[in-house]
Amino acid sequence: MEVWFQDESRFGQQGSLTHVWAKRGSRPACPRQTEYKWVYLFGAVCPATGQSSGYLMPTSDTYCMNLHLAEISRTAGPDVHVALVLDQAGWHGSKGLNIPDNITLVPLPAYSPELNPMELVWLYIKSHYLSNRVYLDHEALYAAGTDGWNRFTQDPITAQSLCNFSWIQSAYSN
Repeated sequence: MEVWFQDESRFGQQGSLTHVWAKRGSRPACPRQTEYKWVYLFGAVCPATGQSSGYLMPTSDTYCMNLHLAEISRTAGPDVHVALVLDQAGWHGSKGLNIPDNITLVPLPAYSPELNPMELVWLYIKSHYLSNRVYLDHEALYAAGTDGWNRFTQDPITAQSLCNFSWIQSAYSN
């Protein structure tokens, strides 16, 4: 049995600004787009092992969630049962959801993003790999999202350090 946390995050041409190093007293300029193309990054992480599963999607809906659940199931393996902790987005409880046999969904209380460590993963990926950039088109968004997720998952220790909240550690020790 493993406990995984799942969430999805949107990013795109509106981007986000983040802090940059600059000479004291200066005002550094950073690029900022105002176009309206987006992609959604579905991600799941096991804080105990650092293992993760990600999927880049054009939208967030039941169909995309089904694809992500199948990928989490495959990544965890047939001999591992996953307790998948997730928020209460509409497609997480849809009647059209196909939940693999080795996954049990565990919904978080409504309006409690602070309990989902995936929120820190999104902050990390956006601040380290996706901010202060200009994306020409959808292909550039997909390339950047794929690169950001792959760079994050190269080191499972980063996933563990971001996601292993003290209350999660105490749950594993009991």
